[in-house]
Amino acid sequence: MKYTTLPSTDIKVSKICLGTMTFGNQNTEEEGHAQMDMAVEHGINFFDTAELYPVPATAATYADTERILGTWFQKTGKRDEIILASKIAGSGDYTAHIRDHEHFSPKHLRAALEGSLKRLKTDYIDLYQLHWPERKTNFFSVRGYKGAPSNDPWEDNFEAILSTLKELIDEGKIKHIGLSNETPWGLHRCLSLAQKGYPKMITVQNPYNLLNRLFEVGNSEICLREGMGLLAYSPLGFGRLTGKYRHGMPERSRFKLFPNLARFNGENSIRATEEYYQIAQQFDLSLTQMALAFVTDQPFVTSNIIGATNLKQLEENIRSVETTLPKEVLKAIDAVQEKIPNPAP
Repeated sequence: MKYTTLPSTDIKVSKICLGTMTFGNQNTEEEGHAQMDMAVEHGINFFDTAELYPVPATAATYADTERILGTWFQKTGKRDEIILASKIAGSGDYTAHIRDHEHFSPKHLRAALEGSLKRLKTDYIDLYQLHWPERKTNFFSVRGYKGAPSNDPWEDNFEAILSTLKELIDEGKIKHIGLSNETPWGLHRCLSLAQKGYPKMITVQNPYNLLNRLFEVGNSEICLREGMGLLAYSPLGFGRLTGKYRHGMPERSRFKLFPNLARFNGENSIRATEEYYQIAQQFDLSLTQMALAFVTDQPFVTSNIIGATNLKQLEENIRSVETTLPKEVLKAIDAVQEKIPNPAP
């Protein structure tokens, strides 16, 4: 395993982070425990979860993923060996069962954190993240900002949020804070407030993969210049970049089970994936190996969040950290990006 540090800290984290959003839906508690066991055996010390998980989010399964992590910590006694990240759900149609409004108000921030701590069977979270902005921005499958401040009832509350998070840090319930699904404006706003003495957002968790490299436009420079790090999620595009969908829809695959999660199902995504598959074949790599290695080695990536539904997939994903892509592969990848840029926004 390779390691780095969370930005602006001395906390060592694995370059591969175990994503857990399938635990409680596609994976049972027993399977989730087995994945965490394997991850630790391979040197992973960084787990990411959220109160929203498992996905797709429903009232019936709300926060089951955190509960599964909690029972693993209780069973193994390994809480202090793991750097644990979780998230408070933002506003949206898919979170109406969690909170009806003011998701990041002081009351809800505190209640959400207390709930996560109880389910995770811990008294602190190493990295606590805002899962989604409260304002209208950065929607899945939309390439750019389509909102208009005049049509958005949200009022700037970043100072109130950071003030509450500071209280929770001072109480020892949170070690550090981060963002998720955020834009360059959101990063800039939080970083500017850190100059006033509010706690600094040290990471942002956004999608980043061969089919969606939009993070490179704006956010990556902010991270590199301001000491933030990307926790890259969906590095395999919901499995599209494993190549398993090249000849159909496997049973129990995510696209088969949840057809509404169609972000990586467009015609251009399919075309680009085929081109990436041919590059991998040419250089004697698996498509999974190539896609994950591309993400892991980006200079703005702190950790690559991988997920799996079985141990075979998990092992292949973890072992991708051993792969470094030669310049010829990177050049071929960039040629496809030029021809079919960011087909899955």
